[in-house]
Amino acid sequence: MSYRTPTSRSTRRPGAVIAAGIACALCLIPASTATAAPNPPISPGAAVATAEFRGDLPQGGRYVLYAPSRWNGTALIWNPGYGGGAGTEPAAAPSDGLRRWLLDQGYAVAGTTAATGGWAVEELIANQPAVAAVIEENLGEPESVIAWGASMGGLTSVASMEAYPAEVDAALPLCGSVAGAVPMLNGSLDGAFILKMLLAPDDPRLELVNVTNEQARQAAFRQVLDEAQATPAGRARIALAAAVAQIPGWTQPQDPRPSPKDYAAQQQQMYSAFMFGVVSPRQPLEERAGGNFSWNTGVDYAGSLSRSGNSKLVRDLYSQAGISLKEDLKTLAASDRITADPGALAYMQANATPRGELSGPVLTLHEIGDTAPTVTQAGTYASRVRANGDNRLLRQAFVDRPGHCVYADSEVAAAVTSLQRRLETGRWANLAHPAALNRLADTIAEESGLGRGGSFVSYKPSEMLRGERGN
Repeated sequence: MSYRTPTSRSTRRPGAVIAAGIACALCLIPASTATAAPNPPISPGAAVATAEFRGDLPQGGRYVLYAPSRWNGTALIWNPGYGGGAGTEPAAAPSDGLRRWLLDQGYAVAGTTAATGGWAVEELIANQPAVAAVIEENLGEPESVIAWGASMGGLTSVASMEAYPAEVDAALPLCGSVAGAVPMLNGSLDGAFILKMLLAPDDPRLELVNVTNEQARQAAFRQVLDEAQATPAGRARIALAAAVAQIPGWTQPQDPRPSPKDYAAQQQQMYSAFMFGVVSPRQPLEERAGGNFSWNTGVDYAGSLSRSGNSKLVRDLYSQAGISLKEDLKTLAASDRITADPGALAYMQANATPRGELSGPVLTLHEIGDTAPTVTQAGTYASRVRANGDNRLLRQAFVDRPGHCVYADSEVAAAVTSLQRRLETGRWANLAHPAALNRLADTIAEESGLGRGGSFVSYKPSEMLRGERGN
């Protein structure tokens, strides 16, 4: 069975054979920006790009565009994750194997980078119409443009649809922080605040906001965390901080899933993911925003724990350690709180904390054991979309595994195919149902040799405890 997409909507593209259009485009642009595509070893029958285009963008970043031998009318624009900026050449897909598969299916695949590294969301969003213009100039007007990306790039994809609905027809965020920077870093602040207030309240190295030395901050939190993990009381307090930050109890791909009542094993998983999921880099984001954009004024941490889904785990570990959870919660309630700078908050709302306003179909893909972002981002994003009345356009898929952005190529290929069919038919039907996605991934893996991975599952994520866009 073939999953090559049809070309029934070709009236929006030039009527000439696409190869001729590509050849013409190659004549019109400088040689330095259009080169013959490399020919790496690929499986028999797989396609390579007819042409490869590279160049600079007005915002200072770079783009790459690969043209298939027979275009199906859809172009995908890949957005990189955190750090995929300055000094790097853009990728057009999560892997070379998947890029080649997409070309074989007839997709034009493009990618972009920003001129600077770190939290370059503002620049990457601004790149979308520029890359769309490159596609149209060199291949003709696409029938559909899909913005996609992983992690921060997933956030960029949905934010790009909100910013440029005329240029972006659909979005496919993979492991994306789709609820945005504001709630994500508020959740991180909660976890770091609890850890500091209960373990080292007077340690100036544990900078919570307005960070002056990210490297020293990371090292200090690492030291305090490791020392606490060596004692029952420390482990209980780490569990409290992780629970409020909504770190799940299965986070490490190399480890088996702990049993539901094995709280010690679940706490170990939380500890292992704490630095990555809670003490994530803050200084580069604050520098972008011009100040601190996080706050915890008015937060009831006792209430947060009760709504976290891990209250029983925390209470059990506190009981085993012989310390008082009630007293620790009183300590947190009495601790001085943190306010956000309004200007910095406004920047991060724009770059980016999506409103959930959809102009086209969106398919999100998350691992249920991800920690940066947690799967609760999917729940909060869906809530915003429903509030805007756009839930008919949104579907969400989940893979039953821990880790961050460790999808198999066939899983991602199945998601792309399902979103493409939604664009073609105008209906989701059962395209994003776990059983349908599993069958599709199985077939793609068998026919193409792409890795299969695990299973799509039915899953309803909780929402973020701090899901608000602003205070």
